[in-house]
Amino acid sequence: MDKIINVAVVAHVDAGKSTLVDALLRQNGTFSSHEELVDQVMDSNSIERERGITIYSKNCSIRYKDYKINIIDTPGHADFSSEVERVIKTADTVILIVDSAEGPMPQTKFVLRKALEQNLKPILFINKIDKRDARPEEVVDLTFNLFMELNANDEQLDFPIIYGVARDGWATFDPNVQTDNVNALLDTVLEQVEAFKGDAKDPLQMQVSNLDYDNFLGRLGVARITKGVVKSGEMVSLCRNGSDKVEQFRISKLFVTEGIKRVEKKEAYYGDIVIFAGCPDIMIGDTICDPNHVEAMEPIHIERPTLSMNFLVNNGPFAGQSGKYLTSRHIKERLERELEVNVGLRVEELPGSDGFKVSGRGELHLSILLENMRREGFELCVSKPEVLLEERDGKKYEPFETVIINCPQDYQGTIINDLQERKGILTNVSTNSEGQAHLEFSAPTRGLIGYRSAFITNTRGEGIMVRDFDEYKPYVGPIAGRKNGVLVSMETGKTLGYSLYNLQDRGTLFVGPAVDVYVGMIIGLHSRDNDLDVNPCKNKEMSNTRSKSSDEAINLVSPKKFSLEEALEFIQDDEYVEVTPDNIRLRKAILDPKERFRLKR
Repeated sequence: MDKIINVAVVAHVDAGKSTLVDALLRQNGTFSSHEELVDQVMDSNSIERERGITIYSKNCSIRYKDYKINIIDTPGHADFSSEVERVIKTADTVILIVDSAEGPMPQTKFVLRKALEQNLKPILFINKIDKRDARPEEVVDLTFNLFMELNANDEQLDFPIIYGVARDGWATFDPNVQTDNVNALLDTVLEQVEAFKGDAKDPLQMQVSNLDYDNFLGRLGVARITKGVVKSGEMVSLCRNGSDKVEQFRISKLFVTEGIKRVEKKEAYYGDIVIFAGCPDIMIGDTICDPNHVEAMEPIHIERPTLSMNFLVNNGPFAGQSGKYLTSRHIKERLERELEVNVGLRVEELPGSDGFKVSGRGELHLSILLENMRREGFELCVSKPEVLLEERDGKKYEPFETVIINCPQDYQGTIINDLQERKGILTNVSTNSEGQAHLEFSAPTRGLIGYRSAFITNTRGEGIMVRDFDEYKPYVGPIAGRKNGVLVSMETGKTLGYSLYNLQDRGTLFVGPAVDVYVGMIIGLHSRDNDLDVNPCKNKEMSNTRSKSSDEAINLVSPKKFSLEEALEFIQDDEYVEVTPDNIRLRKAILDPKERFRLKR
């Protein structure tokens, strides 16, 4: 039986969580000498590696002195905050990582609040102290103020402080003394937290905090054993989350984590985190217990979705050219499979159409799902994201977000004006010695959809914007959308350089020459506020007369390319994003220009 401590690593996005976990794993014998060491080894999903963010919380473990320390790497992005909330319930302590230059950010406040509510004593790790603009002492003071603001008790306010550089794998108690390992952090964990206490004779009790899926075993539950021992092959009782319903099933497989690998076990003891199979419809919050001692644990609340999109069958002329899965049946099966592990998602069938209303925690949450489907060979059309409103006492309420912006002072006025147009309220403003403005807003999610691209343009790419869900507030009325119309193709065929050259004066093009387009496809942004039907496939008329002026070289401006998130932010209510394995196209919901004109009139 091991002495077990569970540690959750929490922080704002890009503060260095996965990098710190790398250092802990490498310095404690997880990898053999012949194994290739990969950065951010816990970010195993291809999209996580490409984007440099953690999307799914994952477990690993290390052996330090005579302890087994389970480490839980958590997402830093606000869209995956429900993962963090559940994971903290399984931890004995949290390592709160704060960037030595940025200081506490919105998500830092969220994860810290959850840790304090669970009565945990956080350990503060000030990361990246080698930065040129590092200000570790000031950041410690700011973090202490955050603890005070969140009503931390005296014991929690007396938090230990470790400094270090996760990328280079060292930690120290004194920021002026560099070491060559992270032992200072691990020793602090052992000092702060006692190993989980229990008795092997106690009746079994554990609560499912996460889900996984295996192609051979089906749905897997991830849980921390709070009492007793769990054995492979034994019959257990299942208490449904927030319900009096009790069922029974047999645990068919049992795993624990050693390093970054899952190891099958015959039994596991109190304090450890286990992965088990045997119940095909296990859910987050379900309690597994001894059949003779049925005792449900406190229900786990799953965060409600704030945003929805319609996932529709692709009915465009190019449907089926690059995708394998096109029908509503395929889309339904894939969404049902996603619901097996993605508990923050809601799926409803749209009446009278081949489509589904999919609701999630934000644009990133839903676009990650779309990106995964695209890579798996799905084709579909997606509508503009819509916020989910609430009805309270006969009044409408909508989700608001805290927005923190750091940008050069020259752009401050433009940013304030932009967000006030989108019904944002400026709550705080300050300027540092280097001429950087720090702005804080409370803004409706509705107004922020589509704002990121305008923000990048208005700050010349020098601004940093961070958003985090705040709360539901009274509905603020209509908000102006995109100010410009679009250029819509009125022909099907290949684009030609000659016609694009003549069209680029009308606005910003989204396609280059020799690109397949169809009637109703959006090929550019109009310089005016109306939509314009254009012909991008028109060639130069041939004649037998040559003139110097008519044979000038064509000089085309590079077209604007959209990522999936940018495309979803760009479209309006009457437009779709067509998502296929090879292309992301923008199109009108109604392709026929005559039909569009009739409906508009």
